[in-house]
Amino acid sequence: MSQPIIEVHNIGKRYVIGANRERYLSLRDQVASRFSRNRRAPGGDSTRFWALRNVDFEVQRGETFGIIGRNGAGKSTLLKILSQITPPTEGRITMRGRVASLLEVGTGFHPELTGRENVYLNGAILGMTRSEVARKFDEIVAFAEVEKFLDTPVKRYSSGMYVRLAFAVAAHLEPEILVVDEVLSVGDRQFQKKCLGKMGEVAKVGRTVLFVSHNLEAVRKLCTRGMLLESGEVKLVASTEAVLDRYLTNAAEVASVYEIDPPADPDAAGYAYRISIETADGEGAAEIPVGRPWQVRVHFTLSRRIVELRVAVGLFSPGEVPLRTSWSSPVTADAGTYDAVFREDVMMLAPGRYPVVVGLSEDGRAFHYIEDAAAVNIVPISQMSDDGEIFQLSDCGMILNPMNVALRQVSAPLQVDPLNTMPPLSLSGASAGRRG
Repeated sequence: MSQPIIEVHNIGKRYVIGANRERYLSLRDQVASRFSRNRRAPGGDSTRFWALRNVDFEVQRGETFGIIGRNGAGKSTLLKILSQITPPTEGRITMRGRVASLLEVGTGFHPELTGRENVYLNGAILGMTRSEVARKFDEIVAFAEVEKFLDTPVKRYSSGMYVRLAFAVAAHLEPEILVVDEVLSVGDRQFQKKCLGKMGEVAKVGRTVLFVSHNLEAVRKLCTRGMLLESGEVKLVASTEAVLDRYLTNAAEVASVYEIDPPADPDAAGYAYRISIETADGEGAAEIPVGRPWQVRVHFTLSRRIVELRVAVGLFSPGEVPLRTSWSSPVTADAGTYDAVFREDVMMLAPGRYPVVVGLSEDGRAFHYIEDAAAVNIVPISQMSDDGEIFQLSDCGMILNPMNVALRQVSAPLQVDPLNTMPPLSLSGASAGRRG
């Protein structure tokens, strides 16, 4: 068997978190910290946090490898280490090939350069000659659909245009290893489908794809193997189906109240700190029966006055595909503590666990967003509802809302005489066929 194209052995990444750390240290502080007993950062206590620990896996050439896990599991940190953006604290990595990474919008792009210039710049970064980039140039532009804006500085591109061109460059300049993070969620649905198809083509010609996404259906369709990360540690490396099954089983925690850690930024305009799943009467509920009204209560705090504040709650399907989003009406709110209640009376969901996302925005710009902040656990009802609308709960899709149905008879059934007592059918006048 050939050597793996990626070998990761006992990788760890440690960060030092200090509430009162100085951004810049003097030479005296650096020398003093070097000889201090505990080597803490000057200016206050510090905490050592392991974002990754003892991560060990291999990827074969031509394999499409998925990496999944909850937010904060260490997925993006791992990809930054593999892309050589940040070094590991411990462990060893062997990469046998050129790596092209798409970890965030515009990775490797210079905002002052045009789209055309950035294509050649990225090609040079990947080790391509100018003639090699020129050979692929038309194909890249056609895929990205930005031909009219090629000679415009990319700082004027929308986020969708940015990511289209960035992905087109990364996928078409023939790196041996393509690393793609959740950045594809920026593009529209048609472009996401196009990108998934392109990654499939990349793998078929023998190149390797590392794919991180919360879209589990995309991971299932694209990847042959996968890895589950939890709290910076590898929990499972196996077939895609086995990894997804483990992830969904672990995620199926049943709770009515979800506490949320405050953001790391002390100057945040505000944040949600608790999500409550409730019945229509406002009582906490770990499980909601199919067809019953329920609500989500978002507890949040604001550190300053917010103009045109909106609170948003979104639901994902059990496969983590976006299902629906609701927004509050815009209001002006002073600093303080609030809650917002989102009630669901009509839409009936099939049994399953539906992740909840929460966002806060000011004047249309989000300043706080959390994926998988909570979950709504819909459970089957024990009997048919009084109006008889729910009659089947398995293999019936995610949404059980009844539709307006009109049933009418368009023709009478053909009468059959078993005793052959009916008179023979006769044709006359215009009804009879004419013989020439």
